[in-house]
Amino acid sequence: MRRRATVAALAVLILIGIANAADTVIEDWKAYKVGSTGLPGEWKPQNWGSPNYNNLEIVDDEGRRALHLKSANDSTTLNREIKGRVNLKQTPILEWDWKSTVLPTGGNSCKKATDDQAGQIFVVWPRFPEAVRSRIIGYVWDTTQPVGTVCKSEKTGTVTYVVIRSGPADLNRWLTEQRNVVDDFRKIYGDAPDDPSVLSLSIDSNDTGTRAEALIGTIRFKSR
Repeated sequence: MRRRATVAALAVLILIGIANAADTVIEDWKAYKVGSTGLPGEWKPQNWGSPNYNNLEIVDDEGRRALHLKSANDSTTLNREIKGRVNLKQTPILEWDWKSTVLPTGGNSCKKATDDQAGQIFVVWPRFPEAVRSRIIGYVWDTTQPVGTVCKSEKTGTVTYVVIRSGPADLNRWLTEQRNVVDDFRKIYGDAPDDPSVLSLSIDSNDTGTRAEALIGTIRFKSR
């Protein structure tokens, strides 16, 4: 009986190891020195507007390594190439840690005039011409739209927002989110997704002319 129990325990450990091995960590910020500012080395800048990368800082917050993003009437996006790194058939679950501390006053993802958010994470499927044919799902912490809202951006037609958190109730708390990207893509676009090529983080408060602040921790794709 003892041998059977040992074999069973080993089998469980092997299965756990296989599941964990399937996880793909996109970013945990450990490669960067705490206190460093500007665009982190593995991340690429946006190719529009006037982003303020001086407002990005690597921090240790409550024992978590994170990217601290700030916005003051501006908009900043940073991009990470993930082509060839993520297999959605094996790891369809996007998981990330975040904490919002300041929400843009009156922000509403579904309206062009107030399209501002603190925490934002985007999964991108570029298609030529990218400005009109790319497919982008943005998981956001909205100021006013209720959780579960799905709406196409009136400002950027290739983006569809999914509201994960709303309002100030959970401000200043670290939260872990999970989304099945395959399921979300099917609901939004009606077919199965290819593997994504880019993951983007963003913060903006330029439409409302206010401020926003958020921290993004570890980002990974996981098996079911």
